[in-house]
Amino acid sequence: MSEPKTEAANPVTIKKYANRRLYNTATSSYVTLDHLCQMVKDGVEFQVFDAKTGEDITRSVLTQIIVEEEGKGGQNLLPISFLRQLIGFYGDNLQHLVPRYLEVSMQSFARNQEQFRHMMQNTWGGLFPFGRVDDASNQNMAFFENAMKMWAPFMAKNAGIIEGMTQADQAAQASGENGAQALTELQTKIDGLQRQIDEFMAQARTQSKK
Repeated sequence: MSEPKTEAANPVTIKKYANRRLYNTATSSYVTLDHLCQMVKDGVEFQVFDAKTGEDITRSVLTQIIVEEEGKGGQNLLPISFLRQLIGFYGDNLQHLVPRYLEVSMQSFARNQEQFRHMMQNTWGGLFPFGRVDDASNQNMAFFENAMKMWAPFMAKNAGIIEGMTQADQAAQASGENGAQALTELQTKIDGLQRQIDEFMAQARTQSKK
């Protein structure tokens, strides 16, 4: 996936009409979800608005693209266990921290993606050095599951603290020192995930030299 282009400050406006048709105002043409999916892969920023109300519905359209892509055979990126854990965070006291955690985690992975591609294409001839393709898929799933396990102890600890607080205490905790400490612990978890990625890359380099 490409990095966002410099013109991202002025994203393309897409309008969605009542008949579900999508209109690209930059090209003055109707587009499909597949077109928008390719725009994402090309690093073209866009925003989708409801043509009638003007509401920004970019999030729901991007989610729809993910659903469409997941429905295509052999393109599943989201392990079932990850989806279950993600759903479990909705309505949780720490729900507001999850988006940032996932965003930073994916940014960290994205920073290493070109290095992954280079080694896979030029060094290993397009194949992972750890065995068959299905083995690589299992390792990928295990990696993300382990990332969520790193989050679990942090969630359990803070959930227990919050459960015993009064409403006033919770408000103070969110804006006071305890809130800052919670964010510090979250950053520690993110740093741990980065170390896992670094170790994975180091292992890959070692395998490629054999």
